Parts: sequence; structure tokens; C-alpha cells
Amino acid sequence: MASSERIPVRGLFESHLSVTDLDRSLAFYRDVVGLETAFEVPERGAAFLWIGPGKQSMLGLWTLGSAPLGMKLHIAFAADLADVLAAPERLAAAGVTPLSFFLEPANEPSVIAWMPAASVYFLDPDGNQLEYLGMLDEAPDPERGILNWSEWTR
Repeated sequence: MASSERIPVRGLFESHLSVTDLDRSLAFYRDVVGLETAFEVPERGAAFLWIGPGKQSMLGLWTLGSAPLGMKLHIAFAADLADVLAAPERLAAAGVTPLSFFLEPANEPSVIAWMPAASVYFLDPDGNQLEYLGMLDEAPDPERGILNWSEWTR
């Protein structure tokens, strides 16, 4: 892959931690560390917190064993939306399979509507899950769940 075809990474967007007690950990990261709660998913034993101002970075907390089957905790790289939209083609050109939020081969980003953000997932040579993520300017719409970019833009 030529350097001009790489997705420019602007920073680390998110990281995830496994926790034994979600309520205790959420209180710690909120009340002691000072992070703002972004979204809670009690039925999945998960919570997300914004790190710093401007929704530029996030921490995900997952109760041990609550992560969706097949989901590995992962890191997400912040990228410009145009680069996230180009990522499936660029990754494929480099011999890397672009994946949806559900870890299925994809030719377009997934949209996480509660944020909202566009994401493209992929695996490193050791099977670690990575993500390119670009925040969207639209208002959050949690009711829409997770959908393909083409569905989001309709």
C-alpha cells in the first residue's frame, strides 16, 4: 500500500476494558477520573464514557463475559470521515478484509447511531480487532441502532 493510500490516523479514539462490576467501574471512571457517561447498555453489561471535551475520545467498559460473542475488545483510531468512507477500498487494496460492526466482510462503513459515528473494522496479522472511526455531525439517534452507511444516508 503506497503511503498516499493509507488512512491518516488522527489519534486514538477509543479503548475498551473488561470490568468485574460495571456499576462500580462506571462510578469510578465518572466520579473519580471525571469522565462523562456517553451511553449505557445495561442489558449487555456495557457502558461508554467520553474522554475529554468535544467527543474526541471514548472508553468502553464491558462486564466480564458481556462482550458480544465473537467481539474482541479493540482499539479505534480517529480518522476524518472521508478517510473512513475510503477505508474499505484502501484496506482491500492492501489485502486486508474490511469488516462491518458485526465482523462481516463489508464494502462500506457501519454507522453507530447513538454516537453517531461511521466505522470500518479490520484485523491485524495477529487477529487483534482494529477500527477506523469518524464522528458524524448529525444528532445521535439511538433508535436506529447499527446500520450500513448507505442505510444511514437514505
